[in-house]
This record gives sequence, structure tokens and C-alpha cells, in this order.
Amino acid sequence: MTDLRAHFGFHTEPCTREIPVQHHLRLPQYDEALEGLRDAVQRRQSAALIAPAGTGKTQVVRALADQLPEARYRVRYVKVTDLSKRDMCREIACAAGCEPRGTYNGLVRALQARFSDHVDVDGLRPVLVLDEAHDMRADVLGILRVLTNFDYDSRLVLSIVLVGQPELAAMLRRPQLEAVARRMAHYATLRPLSRDETVQYVKHRCVVAGATDVPFDAGALDAIHEIGGGNLRAIDRLVGKSLLLAARADAKAVDTTHIVSARRVLWP
Repeated sequence: MTDLRAHFGFHTEPCTREIPVQHHLRLPQYDEALEGLRDAVQRRQSAALIAPAGTGKTQVVRALADQLPEARYRVRYVKVTDLSKRDMCREIACAAGCEPRGTYNGLVRALQARFSDHVDVDGLRPVLVLDEAHDMRADVLGILRVLTNFDYDSRLVLSIVLVGQPELAAMLRRPQLEAVARRMAHYATLRPLSRDETVQYVKHRCVVAGATDVPFDAGALDAIHEIGGGNLRAIDRLVGKSLLLAARADAKAVDTTHIVSARRVLWP
């Protein structure tokens, strides 16, 4: 079995999803999105992060959770699926440590009581992150208005961070979701990486993985951006597979032929 780590001098896989938050690449667009979300949460308001798949939403959300001190915040994460209102409340209840049983109305009351206790009893600010929110039904998305309504809508208790693809923005523009859309104090967006950002990203991941020399020539880096289109997931797959192919061929660096071969076996 080819060990690309030994071949190129890595101490870990350069494209692993398990990269610690502190090793994320800092780029202006990520910092701007993170700052907007963090500021909204710190003001006890809600926000949304809307961007195409593979542009770094998870990276930003992980950084947000990392920057909210556990001594002051209680962050709950739910990955959304196509559920009914009651089942969605059950998922949120599980994440919040509530009993996931009862009617829809009973679950809403239990969740509001739980979030109120975080503030009044524990001295913590509850934050609910709903990932893949574009998969929510419109009527289910509408319950967020109810969950954030405390004391006749006069008290800020729960911050909700919606994370989803552009379909989420289209859904929030529907008239029936106007009340939910208005509760978002900030809308953050992300875009695919530029050519220079792609090169910076690949080099950064190699250095973080332990390489003293970045094992990609200029042509390979250009090909990664052209084929990957600035999409982080596509870039990671191309980098990982091309490194393996180059190691098997006992090449000192990845060139364009390795990228093309990786493209051929990764996508039909």
C-alpha cells in the first residue's frame, strides 16, 4: 500500500476533514462571514449563512462555535432533514437535552422553557445552529418565529444560525416567511475560491500537514483550480487523489498529468 505521507514528508493527510479549527486557512471572505455571524449572536440576534455547497460553510460554523466561549454560550447543532414540524422540534429537543416526546405545541413549550433556563438559571446564551437549512419545508422553517418569541416577543433569548445553500435565500423571500426573514439580523455569504486563493489553500494544507516543500508544480496548481472550480470539496479530492497517484509513480511532485488522471477516476 502506497504511503503518500511518507513519500512527501507529511505527518498527516493534507486533505482531512479533521483539521483543527486553528489550522483553517484565514481568508478575508471567511473572516467577514464569521465576524457578521458572531456579532449577531453576541447581540442575541439570529443570522444566516447562505452559500453554494463546498464553499466553506462548515469551516465558518466550526470557527463560530470555537469563538463562542463555553462559559457564556451553549451552542446546539442540528443537521436538518426533510421533517415535519413536530419531528423537527424533536430533533432540536434531542440536541437541547429535552425529552423528545409529546405534541408539537408541547415540544415548543418545552424547548422555550429549556432555552429560558439556559439564560435565567445557567447564565448562558443559547445558540441553535441549523445546518442544511435549505432542506427544511417552508412551514417548518416558519416555526423559528415561534421558537424565538419570548414574553410577547419582547425578550431576546435564543439566537438561531441558519446554514444552507442558495435555495434557502429563495425560500426566505416567500411572503409566508417574511417574519422569519426579518428576524435574521445578518446574512453572510461565501463564494468559490479564486485562482490565487486556491493556490494559497493547497499550499496551506500541505504546510499544515507537515510538508517542507509543497509537492505541486505550477501547472498542477492551475489544473486544480480549473477542474475544481474553487470548490473546497473538489479541491480536497483532487489534491488527495493526485498525491496518491504521484506517490505510486514515485514522482517527486504532482504535475498536470497526475491532476488529469485524478479527475478521470474521481468523476465520470
